[in-house]
Amino acid sequence: MNAMMEKTSAAYLALARFLDRLSPLFDLAIRLYVASVFLRSGLGKLHNWDSTLMLFRYEYDVPLLPPDVAAWTGTATELSLPLLVALGVAGRASALALFLFNGMAVYSYQSVLLSPAGAAGLQQHILWGSLLLVTLFHGPGKLSVDHLLCRWLGKKGS
Repeated sequence: MNAMMEKTSAAYLALARFLDRLSPLFDLAIRLYVASVFLRSGLGKLHNWDSTLMLFRYEYDVPLLPPDVAAWTGTATELSLPLLVALGVAGRASALALFLFNGMAVYSYQSVLLSPAGAAGLQQHILWGSLLLVTLFHGPGKLSVDHLLCRWLGKKGS
């Protein structure tokens, strides 16, 4: 019985070490996926600017900002924050900012996303928000600018 427990424990530890080695790639994949979603959305807004302005004027309900300002601000956010998230620059802060932006998008388009017809869209926003929370709570990982800077600064201080 003891030999079987040792084998099981050794196999579990080997699997854990293997997964630990893969975790930086997983962190990077999460960041790249979420960044690509928002970046493509921002590029789409630029490509169809007249449609973007119409959506912000008549469809989206962004609080506090005039529709044209909201359109410019939203597009700029979708073009800048995903780059920071993808590269892992100020990883936790940029993930938090994009998470809040995602929440504002749901709030602003709740007339559709919270209706039965918008259920699939709402699920996508929940997925993106959840993945951003992984980066927020665990950091951007070893394959990030943040990690490289911390290593460089740590060695400089020695």
